[in-house]
Amino acid sequence: MQHKAVIFDLDGTLLDTLDDLAASGNRVLAAAGMPVHPEDRYRFFVGDGLQVLIERIVPPDRRDPEQLAALVEAFREDYGRNWDVHTRLYEGVAFLLSALQEEGLAINVLSNKPDDFTRLCVSRYLHAWSFREILGQRPGMARKPDPAGALYIADKLGLPPSAFLYLGDTGTDMQTAVSAGMHAVGALWGFRTAEELLASGAADLAGQPLDVLRLMQRG
Repeated sequence: MQHKAVIFDLDGTLLDTLDDLAASGNRVLAAAGMPVHPEDRYRFFVGDGLQVLIERIVPPDRRDPEQLAALVEAFREDYGRNWDVHTRLYEGVAFLLSALQEEGLAINVLSNKPDDFTRLCVSRYLHAWSFREILGQRPGMARKPDPAGALYIADKLGLPPSAFLYLGDTGTDMQTAVSAGMHAVGALWGFRTAEELLASGAADLAGQPLDVLRLMQRG
């Protein structure tokens, strides 16, 4: 394999978190007297961090800074109590992670989810594997699609960006990978479409986790 490490997005790539994210978002909206959204719409709301999620789900005429800040905190409180009701690993992810570790590749997580929730999800659902770096959105680190987080991981591992395969399910992920100089692979089992992934720079698409291994062996 030409790659020595893999960076994974979290939501929509390793874990199917959509049900729990949507449920928390709609509970927060309902409590504030705002209209809720069909769960499937959250596929297009999530992926760019908590602040952006709240901005997207709130009606345009209710997006004043104080209202948004209150809703961010309300979401954190609700999601903190309900983040693991329906969340699960995608089928095939466990096999992929085990195969990569057996091959000696360094596996990492880079998410726009708040860092505390990112680490909570990894500790609950992904504790069977040894991730080298786990990085969620945190102060002092620009969120994706800025490549800062991906390059930080590369620096911590002492590897050039070209040694990384980057797997994610959104255009934001593909833009991050391209900007960082990494091999961008779009996960089709996640939240977004093949068209979005390709338009954002995906070099390859994976229909299922096993396809990632095939791509790496091909390279």
